[in-house]
Amino acid sequence: MIKQARLPWIKTLEQFDFSFQPSLDPKVIRELSGLGFVGRNENVILLGPPGVGKTHLAVALGVKAAEAGHRLLFLTLDRLVSALVKARQENRLDRQLQQFTYPKVLVLDEIGYLPMTREEASLFFRLINRRYERATTILTSNKSFMDWGEVFGDQVIATAILDRLLHHSTTLNIKGESYRLKEKRKAGLVTETTLPKEDTHNDQPPIMDNEQ
Repeated sequence: MIKQARLPWIKTLEQFDFSFQPSLDPKVIRELSGLGFVGRNENVILLGPPGVGKTHLAVALGVKAAEAGHRLLFLTLDRLVSALVKARQENRLDRQLQQFTYPKVLVLDEIGYLPMTREEASLFFRLINRRYERATTILTSNKSFMDWGEVFGDQVIATAILDRLLHHSTTLNIKGESYRLKEKRKAGLVTETTLPKEDTHNDQPPIMDNEQ
């Protein structure tokens, strides 16, 4: 299961340094590790600035699901959208959508790093709509929900996507320092004066657990 998942690397929950990210409640992560959300076809959304461990947690939850026998697929949003656009151009969109709907757990990484056209956002919505209440999607994003209209190039489509993603979901907002910056600081490569000011645009409620 894991070999076919296209994971960028293998990470586990045991490897995650919760002491470095105090905004995260380990109890919530432990509950998610039980995979009840997968059985209920619920989603997990991880928000936060770059480098705080979003992808680590997303991959680790995916690994747990794969070890439990669930079919897993990992894709960056850019790769996903490129595949959908190409499939549409080659008149095989329905088959491609079905292939992305089939995995029980789909991990989508890097939502918000690149803007999307309205056509691309529409294709993404079609996939989310197909997976709605049928399978689990784990997403990572560096953008707050209020910015998703800009990300998807259309507020109406963004609202429809969020409506389906958040209906049955757990959202975790990670606020903290980048692990990569932490390592550079240890090496003396980064000082406080070289760090950018904190982006307060990412503020979200700390946890919205199992929205119904």
